[in-house]
Amino acid sequence: MTMSASGTHSKSEAPSASEELLPYARMEQIAETKAQEYAAAAPYPHIVIDDFFDARVLERVLAEFPSKNDKNWDTHDWPAEIKLQSKSERAVPLYTRQLLYAMNSFGFLQFLERLTGIPKLLGDPEYEGGGLHQIVPGGKLGIHADFNRHNYYNFDRRLNALVYLNKNWKDEYGGHFEMWDKSMTKAEKKILPLFNRMVIFTTTSDSYHGHPDPLTCPQGMTRKSMALYYYTVSSAAAREQEGRHSTLFQARPGEKFQSSAKQLARDLTPPALWRILSRSGKG
Repeated sequence: MTMSASGTHSKSEAPSASEELLPYARMEQIAETKAQEYAAAAPYPHIVIDDFFDARVLERVLAEFPSKNDKNWDTHDWPAEIKLQSKSERAVPLYTRQLLYAMNSFGFLQFLERLTGIPKLLGDPEYEGGGLHQIVPGGKLGIHADFNRHNYYNFDRRLNALVYLNKNWKDEYGGHFEMWDKSMTKAEKKILPLFNRMVIFTTTSDSYHGHPDPLTCPQGMTRKSMALYYYTVSSAAAREQEGRHSTLFQARPGEKFQSSAKQLARDLTPPALWRILSRSGKG
């Protein structure tokens, strides 16, 4: 399911007050007309929306996107995950920070609730696992299901929204966002990470996704995106029944990799202790 905006704007103009950071009229139209398509999508509920934002908004985000050499990136480097991530609120550039705030706002949460059918969604002011992502040539993110509980708030993770910022991105560069079936036999959908393309999808313990093949884009280019995750509060009984798990990486047919030391540590550490360690910077 891919949607395109009908209007275009001059790139030289700044967004006016009436346009704002979020396309409220379009959000209303999408929520009203696409909820059934979202629910019926395979291999799990999702939607791909092209040109969701006013292009000038993302032009400004791209213009201030941190260089790969910026000191504030956290480096993930092990066989299943080679990427840069920046979630520190103070490290995110000001205009981009305002857009992230908008995507955690009540208006955007209401849009997501109507589209996905998931009530009482909560944003994440900590951007755990999210924020800004950047993949350099050779980088990748193995197929996985996401961690299911917020480390600090203990909320249940329900939804992801990914916004891509890659201009002039060609198919041969790779970096496709892949959605795999529950049995991990095949990728049912591959999505090119094009500028102003947003993917929203429901997260469960078997909503397998990633971009598992090393990027082959030219040196000097990187795969850039913003990632926001959304949560709900569940009862203590429901949380106890499901149990907490960290990211569940899955091997594709014929593929092998090992878990990182940090992932193993998180899996073996009681949740309360892990939250303390994470807040102190030791987790």
